[in-house]
Amino acid sequence: MIYVENKDLVIPGQILSDDEYYSGRGTFKENGKVCSSLIGLVSLRNKKIRVIPLKSKYVPKKGDVVIGKINDVRFSMWDVDINSPYSGILPAFEVFGREKKELNKVYDVGDVLFLRVVDVDEIKKAKLGLKGRGMGKFKGGIIVDIAPTKVPRLIGKKGSMINMIKDKTNCKIVVGQNGLVWVKGDEDMEQLTKNIIHLIEAEAHTSGLTNKIKNKLYLAIDGELPPEETPSEEEEFVLEKPKLQNFKEELEQEEREAEEKEEKEKEDKPNIAEVIEELRKKTKNKDNSLSLGGNSNNSFILNNK
Repeated sequence: MIYVENKDLVIPGQILSDDEYYSGRGTFKENGKVCSSLIGLVSLRNKKIRVIPLKSKYVPKKGDVVIGKINDVRFSMWDVDINSPYSGILPAFEVFGREKKELNKVYDVGDVLFLRVVDVDEIKKAKLGLKGRGMGKFKGGIIVDIAPTKVPRLIGKKGSMINMIKDKTNCKIVVGQNGLVWVKGDEDMEQLTKNIIHLIEAEAHTSGLTNKIKNKLYLAIDGELPPEETPSEEEEFVLEKPKLQNFKEELEQEEREAEEKEEKEKEDKPNIAEVIEELRKKTKNKDNSLSLGGNSNNSFILNNK
C-alpha cells in the first residue's frame, strides 16, 4: 500500500509505503515500511519509491559531466572548483599526455571548463578529464548556478525543456550535472534565460511547469501567448544525464567564420602599392602615346611639303 502521491513533499521518518514498494534513494526500510530519510519530493516509478531532496550539494560520480572553474595552477595539475564540498583536480597528463607545457598558458585561474569526472577516490576527490565530445574551455557567456537536484527538471523529458529554451532564445546552453549552466547569446536573451532557469529551479515540483515556461518565453520575446496545443502528459521528475552538446565545435566554427570574413575584407581592400604602380604604368603609357602621336604628325607635315 502507498501512503503518498507522486511529488508529495515529505519529511524525514515519514512512512511512504509498505514493503510492496522498493526502497530507492532518499528512503530506508524499517519494520516492513519504506520511510523518507530527508526533506524532499516523492518520486514513484515502477514500484520503486525515491525522495528527491529539495536542496543538496553535488557529490561527484564517475562519468558525470560538470562545469568547473580553475582555482589554482600547480606544477602538474589544475585545482578546479566543481560547485561541491569535494575538490576536483585536472592532471596535466589528462590534457597533454606526456608532453611538457606551461600549464597557465593553456588554462589559467578563472577559466571555466566543461569536464568529465574520470574517477573519484575514497574521500570523494574527483579526478577530471577533457576526453569526450564537446569538452574544453568556454569563451564568453554567463554561468547560472542552480541546485544539482533540479538539473533533470531543467533538461526535461528527452531534453524537451532545455531545447524549448534554446530554440526560443537562440542561446547556446550547456548543463553540468553539478548544477552549473553555461549560457551564451545576445545579452538580453542571456538574462532572460537566466531568469527562466531560476524560475524552473524554484517551481520544479509544480505541475504544468512546461506550459508555464513556454508562455513566459513567448510573452517576453513575442509579446503574445503561443498557439494553444493539445495538453501533453506531465513529465516525470527523473534524473537523466545531460546530453553532451558540442559547444566547442560551434565556437571554433564562429572563430573560423570571423577569420574568413576578415580575410575577405582584406582581399577586397585595394593594395596601395599596387594601385600606385598601376597608376604609374598608365601615366607612362599615356606619355609614350603622346610622344608617338607627335612624331606621326611631324612626318605628315614634311611629306606634304
